Amino acid sequence: MPEMTDAPLIQEISQSAPEPLDLTIEEHLQHAVRAADRLREAYPSVSELAELEAELSRKKDAYPLMLHLAAKLAKSKQILSEIDRNTHVSVVFAVYKENIRILTKEENPLGENFLMRKIGQLNWLMGEFPHFSWEMYVVDDGCPDGSGRIAQRILAEKYDGDNVHVLFLQDAIDQDLPVIRPLTHTDDSRKGGSIEYGMWVAAQKDIPNHIVLFTDADLSTHLGQTGLLVGPITDGADAAIGSRREPESIVVKTGTRNLRGKLFIYLWKRVIANLNDIVDTQAGFKAFRAEVARDIVEDMLEKQFAFDIELLVKTQLRRPGSIAKVPIAWIDSDALSTTTDLQPYLGMLKSMAAMYRRYLPPNPASSAFADFITSLSQEEWDELVTHVPAPIASREPYTFGEFDGVTVADFETILGRK
Repeated sequence: MPEMTDAPLIQEISQSAPEPLDLTIEEHLQHAVRAADRLREAYPSVSELAELEAELSRKKDAYPLMLHLAAKLAKSKQILSEIDRNTHVSVVFAVYKENIRILTKEENPLGENFLMRKIGQLNWLMGEFPHFSWEMYVVDDGCPDGSGRIAQRILAEKYDGDNVHVLFLQDAIDQDLPVIRPLTHTDDSRKGGSIEYGMWVAAQKDIPNHIVLFTDADLSTHLGQTGLLVGPITDGADAAIGSRREPESIVVKTGTRNLRGKLFIYLWKRVIANLNDIVDTQAGFKAFRAEVARDIVEDMLEKQFAFDIELLVKTQLRRPGSIAKVPIAWIDSDALSTTTDLQPYLGMLKSMAAMYRRYLPPNPASSAFADFITSLSQEEWDELVTHVPAPIASREPYTFGEFDGVTVADFETILGRK
């Protein structure tokens, strides 16, 4: 029996796909959604599109990136078409020093026009389904360059809808809202404080079948994939998270970040045991039932980059096994990444050690790793990144829940502590 990928449509889309795919170029984005709509016509069910997605993933390098993305977009939209109840999706993202990426390429060569493009992506996904509605919350994380004000200007000039809101973390601090405590200044937030604030504001709306999703400001994750998260929640999950580490995930990631990411995952797996089945905690694409978001978003320890982990830890403690993992297409937007500049990995690990001590029952192995992580200096972390142990570098992160062959003593030897 011939495979679906042998179909003339697949070959036609492959041959016309732009290479390399650049999600900051409007023509490329339009090419992807047109291809997705054609795939939905050819394969008009979620099961057929899931089969196509699986076939493509088995031969990832044989097909262009745009086709992989289009298949996920088509599946996402088809999922929504098969949901027959009113559903509202709130999308939250933070802006900090995004004053360049929020512009168009005509205004700045590094501009991504991400605000208007995110709006366009959600309209493409949900616009034809009257039982779906959406809102967006853009949260200024104390940006010194006025990203929130620029977002307000762009909306005033280019958007006539009333479902996109700009919030300012400083306003929440001034009002002493419980959700942002103990923050006293926006400088103490690195994304986490603003995302938690945006989720809290969104979740206050008592809307049936309300889903609160957060993402990144850049275009790495096409919001047309939102249906991939909505589906599992509609089917009963409390949360659904986009993952770049599943067999059917499509990822374009460059540089040393992959090895550094492996080291990061190995170490946090040693201390946060209740997320053993989850590998990718840091993809900026996660959705929660609104009532779950209301329950977990207050009284958070973390206001910086490890907030994702704490949200997942609290969701898992609230109802074990309620988090669904979803393979996504993710294309690194590294040129102006604020997280790359800030090098947050060691700080996130130290935050996770604090979460272990607050939320999870103690055990000797986890306690030893928590103590080791807490003791690391930035220079020592950089040394470990330069000398990632071979047993970690050679394995895939999905094995790190079970593989624990590199000990605290091994890391201390690398650092010359022994």
